[in-house]
Amino acid sequence: MVDPAANAVLSAFAPAGAEAAVVLRLFWVMLAGSVLVWLAVLAIAWHALRRRRPADARRAHWLILAGGVATPTVVLGALLAWGLVLMPRLRAAVPADALHVAVSGEQWWWRVRYDDAGVETANEIRIPVGRPVALSLTSPDVIHSFWVPALAGKVDMIPGRSNTLVLQADRPGTFRGVCAEFCGASHAQMRLLVVAMPPDAFARWLEAQAAPAAAAPDGPAAQGRAAFLRNGCGACHAVRGTAATGSVGPDLTHVGSRLELAAGALPNDAESLRRWIERPHAAKPEALMPRFDMLSPAEVRAIATWLEGLR
Repeated sequence: MVDPAANAVLSAFAPAGAEAAVVLRLFWVMLAGSVLVWLAVLAIAWHALRRRRPADARRAHWLILAGGVATPTVVLGALLAWGLVLMPRLRAAVPADALHVAVSGEQWWWRVRYDDAGVETANEIRIPVGRPVALSLTSPDVIHSFWVPALAGKVDMIPGRSNTLVLQADRPGTFRGVCAEFCGASHAQMRLLVVAMPPDAFARWLEAQAAPAAAAPDGPAAQGRAAFLRNGCGACHAVRGTAATGSVGPDLTHVGSRLELAAGALPNDAESLRRWIERPHAAKPEALMPRFDMLSPAEVRAIATWLEGLR
């Protein structure tokens, strides 16, 4: 089976959204203009080096004005004007039919809320193809920067204020995002996924996510649920349908359905869950989650089994 997360697109050169396409076009035009200025300067340098006698002062004067002043001024001025014309398209007003999603960048993970549906998830944003999505971006701790290169440009997430980014996926796919602003020890381990789905599939996913966690069957999963609640995990994590109502860490109601763990630091499977529970700092230095290696191996495996089954 192909892992969608392993094949997630992380490239501004493979746009899948309108804003990313505009940004890429702006890059190529800016690059062409820069090359033009660079070639003009090289031509002047080459002309100066190949002369064997002093240049005529008048010709030298006009050569410097043309190649060193006029060309950069015209080219860079044109690029600036064109960039200013593009800016309104890059940060357009929120369309009336936009899907609203709140994203909070936290050290070092992403809290994602679909408030209209009463759904909260983490490190993974699912969106319908062809529909504009308005992301409300904020942070409770330090400055982060939201960037999904294949869909849109960067927007900072600043404590105390909310910025809005409107993006739209033109085709289904899984797109990698990152925090583009250094935010602490595990900045490099703060990744996310945006999964663009056909509208019908997205509607089914959102409905499933709104449901409470499935009841744990007898056996290891039931034992894991009891161990999770007994050892205080519910003080930081919520699992709807249980007594766990914490809000400090990610909502784990459907954690088993996510493509990755710990903001892309680990694959989502029982072994990775076990390792994360026992020693989270091995995968994510200075993570706020405490280590639980004081629990017995059997308890840790049971908790991991239960969490993996929360789909």
